[in-house]
Amino acid sequence: MTGEFILDRMVRAVENVRDRLMRATGALDAQDVPYAVIGGNAVAIWVARVDRAAVRNTQDVDILIRRTDLEAAKLALESVGFVYRHSAGIDMFLDGATAKARDAVHVIFANEKVRREYSEAAPDIEPHDLAPPFRVLALESLVRMKLTSNRDKDRTHIRDLIDIGSVDASWLPRLPAELAERLKSILDSPEG
Repeated sequence: MTGEFILDRMVRAVENVRDRLMRATGALDAQDVPYAVIGGNAVAIWVARVDRAAVRNTQDVDILIRRTDLEAAKLALESVGFVYRHSAGIDMFLDGATAKARDAVHVIFANEKVRREYSEAAPDIEPHDLAPPFRVLALESLVRMKLTSNRDKDRTHIRDLIDIGSVDASWLPRLPAELAERLKSILDSPEG
């Protein structure tokens, strides 16, 4: 493969995620289905507001909805080509019938634990912030989700928010003890 071909594939991968994000949120907005963008796209939005050069790409789209809105979300997303699947305990909308899980909109349900062992449930979709043309989860709720999940990529996202000055030690007192401990550990080891 030539370098130019590989670069084109890299650019197209980012464009595919952006397209998926825009189609999904546009469909949900058109049908008045409440949601908030979460995950890597939400972090990227918060980071871009401060320093666009610090934005990190992500491979998928994650949205937060209320379980009571799942049927309405199915109708909205299926109207723009997504296919609903529930597999291995995960709800998602594949970007077409032959798409892979990476080519999907992943659903997290508001006010429910993502995993039984998590100390906190996912937050509600409110409060959210407008990041035209869509809704993004409020920063504090997003940080709590990332600290609750505490995977390597979640800690990396928290470091991104620390690097741009959006999260710092002043957050520690407003977090539950377990999450405050995790944030302190990240603050104490900024390089991982």
